[in-house]
Amino acid sequence: MSTIVYHGGTDRIEHPLYDAGRANLDFGLGFYVTDMSSQAIEWAKKVADHRHACPIVNKYALNREAILSEYRCKVFTDYDGEWLDFIVASRQGQKPWVQYDYIEGGVADDRVIDTINLYMAGLMTREVALARLSEHRPNNQMCLLSQQLIDKYLIFNGAESV
Repeated sequence: MSTIVYHGGTDRIEHPLYDAGRANLDFGLGFYVTDMSSQAIEWAKKVADHRHACPIVNKYALNREAILSEYRCKVFTDYDGEWLDFIVASRQGQKPWVQYDYIEGGVADDRVIDTINLYMAGLMTREVALARLSEHRPNNQMCLLSQQLIDKYLIFNGAESV
């Protein structure tokens, strides 16, 4: 059974590459998708505005169940201490993601990034950061960190301007 997922940006991407992005993102160097179309649309518009380009949302079918049973996976369900430690380590270049093929969980987006930055700068305690993070329901992102996984379980279903 496939899950419909989306990737927002400014390009039609029929054949995604796992290593075409930046390394120090939330879950590392991978191809990011979400099962929330509104999140992909918002991101596409943000990227397009920055690049002075047309926002495009790519749509895919992802066999998440097969991935979870066949690959090295990490799924975060909340903005909790484990998630916070992982995000901080990733953003500091420690690459905690290298041991995984697939990571899913909350986005360090505009709603929570100030908390993360204050915590990383030592201006907020872990307890205060976790209390603030607990006030938010995570958006969802999936990071595909393996080209083999992408080629086998991510099927392009079209792209449209938004």
